[in-house]
Amino acid sequence: MKQERKTALITGSGQNIGRGIAHELASAGHNIIVNGSNNRDAAESVAAEVRNLGVDSIVAMGNVGFKDEVKALIDESVAAFGGLDILVNNVAIRPHDPFLEIAEGDWEHVINVNMNGPIWLARAALPHMIKKGWGRIINFTGMNAQRGYPGASVVSVSKHALWGLTKALAVEFGSKGITSNIISPGTFPPDGEDITNSKKYQTLLRNNPSGRLGHPSDIGGMIAYLCSDKGGFVNGQMLQINGGTVVQF
Repeated sequence: MKQERKTALITGSGQNIGRGIAHELASAGHNIIVNGSNNRDAAESVAAEVRNLGVDSIVAMGNVGFKDEVKALIDESVAAFGGLDILVNNVAIRPHDPFLEIAEGDWEHVINVNMNGPIWLARAALPHMIKKGWGRIINFTGMNAQRGYPGASVVSVSKHALWGLTKALAVEFGSKGITSNIISPGTFPPDGEDITNSKKYQTLLRNNPSGRLGHPSDIGGMIAYLCSDKGGFVNGQMLQINGGTVVQF
């Protein structure tokens, strides 16, 4: 799905799913802005990997839970490439805290990273997409938001809010050539994780209708399609990438 080269910012792309997305979008011919909040070495490693795929890449560090760092992140991205075409709001935190016990400050931190960060990023990125008449925004929800789990109330709230944001942006900016969609991933073990000796992962594996767990390329491939010209008519949708663990009607 090669096309005119675009520029993509992927938050939390120094490892795991974010790294896989960076590889897939680079393979499709897009420049990549690799983002992390603390491990610059990991981010630089991913940037080097995608440069080997024949595209340009920079590292732009910043914690999306802080509004001033979000502004700096977008400013650095635009200064490097002259614009921004694709925003993938991948990064999130998922603490496990009972609803009646989570501290107010911890609640606010999760909301800032998982919900406000993507909002701030979209508000900063959209003017550049509108100027070009083309853009893609990809958000992430998850099974926590769809089903509800004990100890995950703040994660459910933050991720469910992104589903509402996605639908609103799809309707408001679709006529300007900008689509907005949301990914709901299943179980994706972290890079290098040994699932064969993990009771948790083996149980999840047995319960997955597809007989396997997710690989970052499963999500990366879908995002590459959404960011292609052929994916331009997919707008305002939640895309389940979980092997059939959650089936919607």
